[in-house]
Amino acid sequence: MPEPLDDLSARLCRYLESVWAANVGCEHVEQIPGGASRETYRLKLRVDGESRGVILRRDPPSSLIDTERSLEYRTYEAAWRAGIPVPEPLLLEEDEAVLERPFSLMAEVTGCESAIANLALPRYESVRATIAERKWTLLGELAARDIDKLGVTAFMEVPEHAAARELDYWAGVIRKDALSPQPVAEAAIRWLRRHLPGPSERLCLVHGDYRSGNFLYNSAGEIPALLDWEMAHIGDPLEDLAWSLDPLWGWPEKTLAGGLLPRSEAIALWEKASGIRVDRKAFRWWQVFASLKGLAIWISSSEDFANGTTKEPILAIAGWMMTDRQNRILVDRLRPDDPNQLTEALL
Repeated sequence: MPEPLDDLSARLCRYLESVWAANVGCEHVEQIPGGASRETYRLKLRVDGESRGVILRRDPPSSLIDTERSLEYRTYEAAWRAGIPVPEPLLLEEDEAVLERPFSLMAEVTGCESAIANLALPRYESVRATIAERKWTLLGELAARDIDKLGVTAFMEVPEHAAARELDYWAGVIRKDALSPQPVAEAAIRWLRRHLPGPSERLCLVHGDYRSGNFLYNSAGEIPALLDWEMAHIGDPLEDLAWSLDPLWGWPEKTLAGGLLPRSEAIALWEKASGIRVDRKAFRWWQVFASLKGLAIWISSSEDFANGTTKEPILAIAGWMMTDRQNRILVDRLRPDDPNQLTEALL
């Protein structure tokens, strides 16, 4: 059975009292639904008489994707120091004796929401375009950052061939976790190997899951925080751009990037902010790869639901519904062999 929230908060407060050398109590605790790779809780603490909002992210018994929590937390630290909009990282605890599973703590960013569907509500109509512009401008600015100055080279591998490394990893996930034959995935893997681009001329910090739902926005049209850096790594700048434009994030709408604006406009915003001109041939490779990576995650989700230690509905839903959608997208993306035949969905 799930641990009662009051018990969880009491244990956390006892721990924080020793770490922060302060009187810590909990005024409110709630679980935030929908977390696929971490259990997420919102707490309102009282620290030496002052109210403080925090977000607790705890490893689940079983996860949609396997990620390394220390790398994620150090990425938050590097981003925070560099002025990239992220929640302030407060602490990482890997001792399972504290809360049964490792966890991290972040400062709460208030007055925001992340549900992309809410952007369609009337209250966001006047700032929807501003949020869309900020989304891809921030991504371009991330691509322009120097990885040595960010400090991420101290704890992340610097790949000799980013595309080859990513393809090998995610093809391996598919072949390890597939519960049934995956003909579309195998066709995509063959295509990607035949058309593998050369080593990247430029490397950047790749967020790894830059999409609708993984940033906080507000009614002023701002994006105060980018979330969910668990798949962050050093790689090719086009990887994040392709992932952000995958048709899955605006499904069933296929013409708007993330359901927000035309893909051509998103790319132009990214190019301006990053200083990088998108090469169509290389970008097509990264778009096909992005859909294969998504498919790998959903296939892994199915395996985790069938054989893992938890039966969280999100694993089953992702494994069933998302696999079907991503297969359809991949079939469309593999159809043209001539880059000049690219459709709007591939731009």
